Parts: sequence; C-alpha cells; structure tokens
Amino acid sequence: MFERISRRERFDLFVAWVAISLAFAIIFIRDAGGLNLILALLFIGISLVTVGIGFIAHEMAHKFTAMRYGYWAEFRKDNMMLLVAVALAALVGVVFAAPGATVIYDNRAFGGGISREQNGKISAAGPITNLLLCIPFGGLLLYGGVASGITGNLVSMIGMMGLQVNAMIAAFNMLPVSVLDGKKVLAWNAGVFVIIIVAAFGTLLLSFYPALV
Repeated sequence: MFERISRRERFDLFVAWVAISLAFAIIFIRDAGGLNLILALLFIGISLVTVGIGFIAHEMAHKFTAMRYGYWAEFRKDNMMLLVAVALAALVGVVFAAPGATVIYDNRAFGGGISREQNGKISAAGPITNLLLCIPFGGLLLYGGVASGITGNLVSMIGMMGLQVNAMIAAFNMLPVSVLDGKKVLAWNAGVFVIIIVAAFGTLLLSFYPALV
C-alpha cells in the first residue's frame, strides 16, 4: 500500500497534517479558556494524533477508492489555504479545513474518463470514513467520561477532540459548494448526499453536547 504513496505525496500530506493540526489545536486551546504551556503542548500533541488520523484517512479513502476504479490519485497540498486555516484559527477562532485535495488523473487520453457515479462515490468515501472514525473516538469519550469533556482526563480529551475533528471534517467537506465533496456527491445521488450531510452535521452537533451541559 505504501508504495502507492509517492515521495511528493508523503511530503504534501505531512505539511498539511502539521498545519491543520496546529489550526485545530489553536481552536481547542481558545475554547478551553487559556492554558499553561504544558497543557497547550498536550493539546497540540493530541491534535496531531486525532487530526492526523482523520485527515490522512479522509484523503487516503479518496485515493484508494479512485484507484479501485483504475485511476491514479495523489494528494496535493494548497499552501495558501494552509496559511488561511492557521490564520483564521488564531485570529477568528474558526477552522477552514481545506488543506488541499486528492487529485484524480483520469484516462481521457486513452479514451476513458471518470463518470459522475464514480466521482460521487470517490468523493463520498472521505466523509464516510470520518463518520466511521467518530465511532471509536465517541467510545473513548464515553469511556473517559462525557462530563470530563475537553479539559478532563486524557482519554476523554482524546475522545472529544477526535470526535469533533472528524465530525468537522465530514460536515465541512459535505457542503455542496466549490470543489468540496458534497457538490460531487449531490451531482451523483441526492439521496446519498442527504444521508451523509445529515449524519455529518448531526454528529457535529452531538459532539458539542458535553460542552453545553
């Protein structure tokens, strides 16, 4: 599997992973109301793990689903959007998670081309993967204690951050705008689009419930 990830793609994934992890860490630190250096470093460390799992799994789901259809696909970072993500997190407290995209190289030169159905399924694979990842992170949150929330024990912190990160990635990418996954899923199948976007935003709202009680 790893031989299918080029050296450039690994580099792009690494840079995007670190940048988006930092953006999410800034948000969690802000939401916790200011922390000392040790706790801030802990938040960054947990963010690197949870965002790394969610982000890389999302992009690899796109990549390997595309490859199942016979297309080559690689993630490419967007340096400007990475800077915007970190800046918005620091200045406004919002994560705009558009670090780049998995580029699909179709076969038009050889008489082929990606179909609307294939494009929709490839696009849906990313958000669905994030929603599936919400299950084990939600389990960790329940095990560690929902009431502990983002400033509780380590298990509940990992569970909470992992749940929220994956729900955010899924919900954001399912917006039916621009080059986001949601637009391509909607173009393929409106029913599937509704199911995924409702599940994504429902999970996202539920992930913030512990902070509201």
